[in-house]
Amino acid sequence: MRDVVFTRASGWIPTVIREDGELRLMLAAGADANHDPRTFTFPIGEAHLAVIREDLARHLLLWSAVLPLCDAAGTRGRLDEDVAVALLDPVLLSPSVDVDALFERIPWDRSRLVAHGADIDLLERGQVCASMRAATETPDGRRAQVYSADRRRAERGVVLGPLDTAILKFTGQHLHGATIPRRLPDAVDPALLSDVVRVIATAEQASSEMRIGIDPRRGKRATDKREWDRVAGVVEAAVRGAHPELVDDAVRTVSFLMCSEVADRTRDLPVEDEAVVLGDHAGARKTRLTFTDDKEVEKRWQQGGPRTADAEFWEFVGDRSASDNEVFTIEDETMGEGIQLHFYADSIARVTTVRKGVGGAEPEYRVEYGLVDGMRGYRTVVSAFVRGGCAGLDQHGPWMSDAAELERARRRRDAR
Repeated sequence: MRDVVFTRASGWIPTVIREDGELRLMLAAGADANHDPRTFTFPIGEAHLAVIREDLARHLLLWSAVLPLCDAAGTRGRLDEDVAVALLDPVLLSPSVDVDALFERIPWDRSRLVAHGADIDLLERGQVCASMRAATETPDGRRAQVYSADRRRAERGVVLGPLDTAILKFTGQHLHGATIPRRLPDAVDPALLSDVVRVIATAEQASSEMRIGIDPRRGKRATDKREWDRVAGVVEAAVRGAHPELVDDAVRTVSFLMCSEVADRTRDLPVEDEAVVLGDHAGARKTRLTFTDDKEVEKRWQQGGPRTADAEFWEFVGDRSASDNEVFTIEDETMGEGIQLHFYADSIARVTTVRKGVGGAEPEYRVEYGLVDGMRGYRTVVSAFVRGGCAGLDQHGPWMSDAAELERARRRRDAR
């Protein structure tokens, strides 16, 4: 049978219970395999209960010291009760100077104390007991998050200035750098908002004409990483040039914000606009094409339908591309020409029929190879072929007739 002997208003602070006649401290910490909180208990004495009742600071210090033991138990393990019991007298009954010395030797949960009002300066100086003189029963989770984020930065040698902090708050990345950035002007001190806006304006101007398209090779919604990196580099250079006082964390969060917005803006453009963006090509437009992948799946396109050949082909790629399906072909059977895209190597082959097979003879083809500069390069050559056939690809060389020569060129490119 379990009875509650003492509990505080804040439900997460450990509770004293009596179970089968024995006093035990009960706390929830960690999670089980189903991500539900785990509950741990260990025995305490009457003297420990008296301190827990009367001294909030010591109660919180004990909690902070026991939490790492709960973490060590993992999702299934047992709490090491011997170690937990061994902490009771040193934390609850010892003089403050001895408690401070103990906390220099054991792991403990700093953020828990900060959430409950610990004086951060005293805490950082090792005066743990003194830091808890103004401890509060009600936690401030955001205060603990800010402390943990600043501590992680300090471990990397990063110290934020007021404008750096304001920029990180503006993008919503002050506490969690992995969150998707967004514009949160209300989170910024009004006195610094105009300075933040000037930094953002610098980034906007640098990236205003840039775009980050979709990379169908990685799925229908995948972002083109090379274009993302290109925009990030341009934005970071512009912001650092105009605002050299900013730390890298602030510059990167502005870059992340701009890349996200450019990608969203580009994603809203219909694929049919790609030819306009990349520029048209001289030559006879294709009227009928066949698309195939490395698994011999085929899709046909004919002029007069609702979508362009470019749009239909890249949708086909987005549907079919995979780690074991990285070669795609566009063929004009009527003209006897086509292109083969090798996504695994950033290369392409254009194939032209020199002589058709007659009387059982094999047809003769001319195959030429070229390198492609990422997804943008692929979009360009596909658009050029659709609008001008193999002749329309002349300007996108150099073209090599030997596959071994292509491999040497690819290795030289990759080495750079």
